[in-house]
Amino acid sequence: MARLLLVRHGTTKLHAPDRFWGSTDVALSDAGIKQAEKLRDRLREEPIKAVYSSALSRARVTAGVIAAANELKVTEDTSLNECNFGFVEGLTFTEISKKYPDLAEVLLGFDIETRFPGGESLAEFDARVRQFLPALENFKVKDTVLIVAHGGTLPLLVCHLLDLPVKAWRQLRMAQGSLSIVETFQQGAVLTLLNDTSHLKRRGA
Repeated sequence: MARLLLVRHGTTKLHAPDRFWGSTDVALSDAGIKQAEKLRDRLREEPIKAVYSSALSRARVTAGVIAAANELKVTEDTSLNECNFGFVEGLTFTEISKKYPDLAEVLLGFDIETRFPGGESLAEFDARVRQFLPALENFKVKDTVLIVAHGGTLPLLVCHLLDLPVKAWRQLRMAQGSLSIVETFQQGAVLTLLNDTSHLKRRGA
């Protein structure tokens, strides 16, 4: 397959570390735009052959800023969208505990069949993310592909690329504006960088 640059979108206007923002199309904040520009500068010399993005604007705009440096087109793919949290979109875990105590209890553990009321189950989310994998089959090992998505989507993608159990998804965290790298081969894949945000700490960040 290819060398995959996995980027989580920048900070959004409604960002809060404990709020469930999934399918809601939340826009990037000014800080998020600056994070995208820092990523653009870091990746400017990368020989990126293709750019894929979630269809949600926070990922799409981040991808567009990076892709513009290499005059590349961004291919949107809804399979890379964040999980649809349904009725709990925008709520904190404390708020979920009050409104949906049974769901909150289940979320403290891990059950792939857990369904967010009015939204997706984790199994459905996982199946949707897997639908993106065939898009990578036409690339060669030497190709570099940029994928811009979300804090739920990208760890699931890494689990499938590395043949990890889906439950490992909760053990992989990617900060907003971070870069991770997976190199894929016929024999398997290697995670060579995870959740790197060093570019955001440079002067002017």
